[in-house]
Amino acid sequence: MSEPSDTEDEEIEAIREQKREELLSTAEEGQQGTAADGGPTEPIHIDGADHLESVLAEHDVVLADFYADWCGPCKMLAPTIEEIAAEEDAAVVKIDIDANQPLAQQFGVRGVPTVHLFRAGEPAGEWVGVKDKATYVNAIRAA
Repeated sequence: MSEPSDTEDEEIEAIREQKREELLSTAEEGQQGTAADGGPTEPIHIDGADHLESVLAEHDVVLADFYADWCGPCKMLAPTIEEIAAEEDAAVVKIDIDANQPLAQQFGVRGVPTVHLFRAGEPAGEWVGVKDKATYVNAIRAA
């Protein structure tokens, strides 16, 4: 095998530097993953009933987005859900109905997207279909 050329060495070093920057950026984002109030700033992807129960127990206000990967309206709602997670004092969770069918049945999800609001672990609101951001934000801030 021949020795790498100077150009190849430079390319390899550039790739290493790019990877190093990506890793540092990812590490910094991980440290910034909670809001000043201690709430998450990104949606939490729920993996089963026990996981949802622990999130409901840990956070006073939880907005739950029941969605499906194949659902067009769910994809339209996703950026709004992410904004709410970043901006509001509520935990925001995403629940894939295909991967969590028992949860979808438990909460009576018959169409997606369906969004539920919980206060102190109890249901406090439900919306089926895509609603505007203000609908969810006003409900989170109410009471």
